Amino acid sequence: MTSGPSARATMAAGAGPAAFRPAAVGADEVDAPSAVEFMREALIRISEEEIGTIAELLARKRELLLPALAPDALAGATAEAVRPILGRIFATRRRSDQLLVSVGAPTLARALRDLLYGPGHVAGRFQAFDAALPGLEPAVRHELAGECLHYLDPERHWLWARWMWDPEVRTGALPLVMVEEFDFSGPDPGAVYLRVGAATAAVIATADELGFRRMRASPFVVDVYLAAIYGVYLYTVTRLRMSQEFNRVIPQLPDLVRRLHGVHRLEA
Repeated sequence: MTSGPSARATMAAGAGPAAFRPAAVGADEVDAPSAVEFMREALIRISEEEIGTIAELLARKRELLLPALAPDALAGATAEAVRPILGRIFATRRRSDQLLVSVGAPTLARALRDLLYGPGHVAGRFQAFDAALPGLEPAVRHELAGECLHYLDPERHWLWARWMWDPEVRTGALPLVMVEEFDFSGPDPGAVYLRVGAATAAVIATADELGFRRMRASPFVVDVYLAAIYGVYLYTVTRLRMSQEFNRVIPQLPDLVRRLHGVHRLEA
């Protein structure tokens, strides 16, 4: 098996998945040597202290989002109710007004309320949210749902961002550290969200086995870790493909991680 930043950075984008398996994922499905190598590369560019600082920024982002994610706030079903959410989600913050016009505040507020507080399993609620907003691009729907779930309850729910797993191009931080046979596919977006969560949980379990105890310090540390892995991947790809002049304009890793999480300029 190929592993590590230099090899996996050139992985084929179109490699087909194995059959969908909804079974639980164990730490043995993480490619531990690759995970260690990526983290070693990341720690050359970002310190443990910076990882902790960014995790604290994500916790602060949660504090700022929680009032808008409350059931009473979403019951308003107005633009004023959902604009604070759209403005803090990386995938939507620059398009808030456009999304409110194209989707409609009542529809969006109702879909968010059902996603966060509706009955049934989270996979079913995620799928219902996805189906309720056909006017949004799939990646935007998935990132919006994943961030709202994660920041409402980070102990129970996880992110799904394109830089973690992009099913269109089949790249992201998670496939870089999972064994090549790991299957991210599913019959619908809710099922895929579960696979992303299973992979994320397996990364945390592997970190425990490898002695990387900081991963348990906060539910947001794994988010920082995965963004740092993706940053190392980006640096590797651009170094292979682009000029030295272009490489100089790429943000340093701590800054890039902040940008991926939408906390580069976190406002109160």
